[in-house]
Amino acid sequence: MSLRPGSGSASAWATRKKSYKSGIDPREIRRRREEDLFGIRKNKRHDTLFNKRTQTHTTHSRNTFLEAISAMVDHICSEFPPAELEKTRHAEILSSLAAQCPSIDDVIEQGIVPRFATFLSRDDAPQLQLGAILILTSIACGSSQHKRVIVELGLVPSFVNLLSSSSNDDIKEEIVCALGFIAIDSPSYRDLVLNHGVLLPLLSLLNPLPRLSMVRVTTWTLYSLVRGKPPVNFEQVKPVLPVLHQLIHQTDEEVVADACLALSYLSEVSIDKIQDIIDAGVCPKLVELLHRCQSDKVVLPALRTLGNIVTGDDAQTQVVIDNGVLPCLCQVLTREYKKMIHKEACWTISNIAGGNRAQIQAVIKANIIPPLIQILQHAEFDVKKESAWAILSITVGGSRDHIRFVAAQGCIKGLCDLLSCPDPEVVSICLEGLENILWVGEADKEVGLHDSVNIYAQRVEECEGLDKIQKLLVHDNDEIFEMALRILKKFWPVLENDLEAILDLHIEPDGEEYILDIQIAR
Repeated sequence: MSLRPGSGSASAWATRKKSYKSGIDPREIRRRREEDLFGIRKNKRHDTLFNKRTQTHTTHSRNTFLEAISAMVDHICSEFPPAELEKTRHAEILSSLAAQCPSIDDVIEQGIVPRFATFLSRDDAPQLQLGAILILTSIACGSSQHKRVIVELGLVPSFVNLLSSSSNDDIKEEIVCALGFIAIDSPSYRDLVLNHGVLLPLLSLLNPLPRLSMVRVTTWTLYSLVRGKPPVNFEQVKPVLPVLHQLIHQTDEEVVADACLALSYLSEVSIDKIQDIIDAGVCPKLVELLHRCQSDKVVLPALRTLGNIVTGDDAQTQVVIDNGVLPCLCQVLTREYKKMIHKEACWTISNIAGGNRAQIQAVIKANIIPPLIQILQHAEFDVKKESAWAILSITVGGSRDHIRFVAAQGCIKGLCDLLSCPDPEVVSICLEGLENILWVGEADKEVGLHDSVNIYAQRVEECEGLDKIQKLLVHDNDEIFEMALRILKKFWPVLENDLEAILDLHIEPDGEEYILDIQIAR
């Protein structure tokens, strides 16, 4: 007999299996994860930049300060250039303003920002350039309205040109920071910065590797240039891949974390770009980071990148498996990581288990199922959901032995427990998984195994799953109702009379009675 109803041909089975390859909708789940990680890294960079700018100012001191800076700018911009000593003093004042300015809005309202922009061309006074750039960077890392001031002044191409022409590392570092904050504000600003040719001068800063502060800010800016929706033009940023390969091998945690974040965004630009990520040679190191690193901010983006790669075809998934990811995933599930990492690990496992049977066997051999089921039974709800998807993937594409194995490990109880949850998607996942397991039990029963009893149907009853499935006959979701009815008709035919009582008198929301179209087969 066929293992499942309607399985038909091998091609039909392949089509059904393929529909489960990516588990939950990747667009939705990745969007939420992107927001979480983006906030962590953006706030970290913002706090680093402003950690010394905590002084308070009275109204009098603020007004005095702004009057002085406005007069100083007028003096610099006069037709008589200041003497060298004066230029040095003015540069110091500008630097002081950048560090102590009571408000970005105050500086903008003074109308002196365009004056600062003119200082960018003062190659004869690099300290003056730096002071002006410090102020402009302070504005660039402000709100979207503040960034708009920088963009509308046409400073992006000026920044890029100065990045290529200046020999002052302090100036370059501030420019890189400003461009990163502009790019991270929106996809349109990201594309604006890229279209002004920033990538090659940016990459040249890392060859050879400069001082650590420069490596950090440049890596973060590279990440800023590849994130966002709609995704970046992959071909435009593809030259960054070998550099990211180099950066994930560094010892500085902040550099590695931002390089992994950049890879995670590049790996989800398009499924047809996954091979480019693999060809960059990053998989071995990403797997190593899962194994050796215990920092959430490194493990999470490394795991996400690997998870994105295994949404590809079986051959691409196999590359990640061959690099030893499965024992690392087992380790991740058993470590005390935050919820998001366990959730990401379960999602990755569900995609690997959505591959061929050899890959499902590899998941089982790596001893992943026991901790996966522990999560299914005891984790927070949204992590349980990912674990349920992983179990479903195994029951959809696995052999009967694979399904027997996960059932023996205790997945039936976890799936039954979730049948009463309010999330229709989770209920559907669990019903589908249970149905697939029950079909194996039915096949075993028909060949006389287990005293010709469907032991999985028995286990569902022991876990109070039968009562929960019956209650789903009055569920608002038609798909859930039909799945529950199908399961009850096939595996508990003795309940036929009870089912008829439910089906013959079903109450509409407005209180009217009606007869359902679906009838019990006789």
